[in-house]
Amino acid sequence: MRSKILLALGAVCAGLLTWDFYRIFDMLPDEANQGAIYRIIYIHVPSAGTAFTFFTIAMLASVLYLATGKFKYDAVSAALIEVGLVFAGIVLVTGSIWARIIWGVWWAWEARLTTMLICWLTYAGYLMLRRAVEEPTQRARLSAVLSIFGFAEVVIVYKANVWWRTLHPGPVLTIRNGGGMAPGMENEIYWNMLAFVCLAVVMVMVRMRQEEIAREIDSLRRMAHSY
Repeated sequence: MRSKILLALGAVCAGLLTWDFYRIFDMLPDEANQGAIYRIIYIHVPSAGTAFTFFTIAMLASVLYLATGKFKYDAVSAALIEVGLVFAGIVLVTGSIWARIIWGVWWAWEARLTTMLICWLTYAGYLMLRRAVEEPTQRARLSAVLSIFGFAEVVIVYKANVWWRTLHPGPVLTIRNGGGMAPGMENEIYWNMLAFVCLAVVMVMVRMRQEEIAREIDSLRRMAHSY
């Protein structure tokens, strides 16, 4: 059953990405002020939305682990954060590419970029913590606490443009303060978001299976040590 779901989601993702990129690169016109580089927003924004969605769900899963002590919630949180970190990395890379063309530098220590980097480092630290702690219960508990407190970084990144008006452009979507994109150029962001979420779910399902195998190995190791 899991394999069929993976194949179905993979097919949906491939179809959406093919259609979306065709429209983005072949059908949509260049932006009046930024030219062709503006198209990177169709990767940048959906990646950010996917990463933040997964970090949010991971925080909720961490709360559920602390409340119930069930390792399945720890596995869900770990898988979501690992995959979310990949998409957060894409956000940083695409943002730097855009900045090089528009601002003339690869990096600027402005509010949105700086807080996004701190957010990425926080969740990278989460994965390092899981590698450093071998005892499963202690690892799950410490990871859950870091996931919950780390979620504050997601909120800070999201609100950075409101709290500190620096170089980064304002909101571009109509769901936030009226938006800033021309009519007809916004829909592909939502379609790409759907495609990225499908891809991310496939990655999470694969990663959760690996976590299940790791828990089985931990269980066998504890049994071996007891003899």
